Amino acid sequence: MKKISMILFFICFIVTACNSDTVDTPRYEGKSLVIGLIGDAPNVREKNVDFKQITFKQLEDLSPDYDAIFIMKEYLSEAATQKYAKVYKNAGIPFFFIETTKSYLPFINEELSYEDAPDLSSDTYATGYYQSDKEFQYWGYGLYNDKVNESSIADVYTRIFTTMESLEK
Repeated sequence: MKKISMILFFICFIVTACNSDTVDTPRYEGKSLVIGLIGDAPNVREKNVDFKQITFKQLEDLSPDYDAIFIMKEYLSEAATQKYAKVYKNAGIPFFFIETTKSYLPFINEELSYEDAPDLSSDTYATGYYQSDKEFQYWGYGLYNDKVNESSIADVYTRIFTTMESLEK
């Protein structure tokens, strides 16, 4: 009887562990990053990432000191207005649109508003866009097990920081 109880306990433990909605990934430990931010700073695990509040007006004359720009959910509609499309295409740094399901298209297409853009993916938490003289790239970052929780969101930011460091500027 004791053996059966132990076996059942072990099976329950394994099943519970396999269905976990949390992810424990290594933190980004690369070079220090300075990120321009439109919106509230996200909670991240990394100590070598510094967020600096900026305005949309500052996007028009962007400082070269930023490694990237994050635009948070509350500002996505304004970020997709026509006058910023050229900024995203010509800045030479990556832009990350947090909690968008619309891809990068409404941000670089001057004819497409955020509201009119179709939802492309409900499993994407953040979308990145980068264009330089040499290359064009975009990324989609999903949440672990599609669960909105602290560890899954922290993992997305870690992956974004790793992507930023990999870019040749």
